Amino acid sequence: MITAERKPIEEILEYLEPYDRILLVGCNECVTVCAAGGRKEVALLSSALQMARMKSGRTLEVREMTLERQCDPEYVEELVNFIDQAGAVLSMACGCGVQEVARRFKDKPVFPAVNTKFMGASERQGVWAERCQGCGDCLLGLTGGICPIARCSKRLLNGPCGGSTDGKCEISPEVDCAWQLIWERLKALGLEKRYEDIISAKDWRTSRDGGPRKIVREDLAS
Repeated sequence: MITAERKPIEEILEYLEPYDRILLVGCNECVTVCAAGGRKEVALLSSALQMARMKSGRTLEVREMTLERQCDPEYVEELVNFIDQAGAVLSMACGCGVQEVARRFKDKPVFPAVNTKFMGASERQGVWAERCQGCGDCLLGLTGGICPIARCSKRLLNGPCGGSTDGKCEISPEVDCAWQLIWERLKALGLEKRYEDIISAKDWRTSRDGGPRKIVREDLAS
């Protein structure tokens, strides 16, 4: 899932300084799972913003909504009946959702309330960790299901480097060496020989280096 963290309230208030009426929109997908932008977070942020504005001697009228997905035009359309009543939109979705709302309502300023972080997974309650960078050419079949692009600090395709110690990365004793994890996984599967295979240089054109990416399914397109 895409993970996010709420921006500092001071930054959000700065965005909203010129406006006295806003539409605060949450998202019921990824940011709900990581407790950054679901219905609960929308209500909490709404209260915090109104209290902060009152302390400055002004009021802020907040209309709260939470869409199923903000990255989907079908759901963004639900804002049509409310958009004209607000001076600005404050989105608690990931960057994809913010941009979709801004694309649909071109005459309305749309501000992000969260910082989009990474694609990750839940390690335990309240902890999410990066697992994928969406490189467009998945190597997990070669590395035992552990991504060297997302989980190796140097994104090494053939590791480990000389900086790892006792299975930990040289950048921090809290960070596992991805290639140590890969070795342990391959060994557990009886696939140690695969560790000796040299992974060829990656074609980064499938990643962000090739510019904005798009998937087109002609069988689904209308």
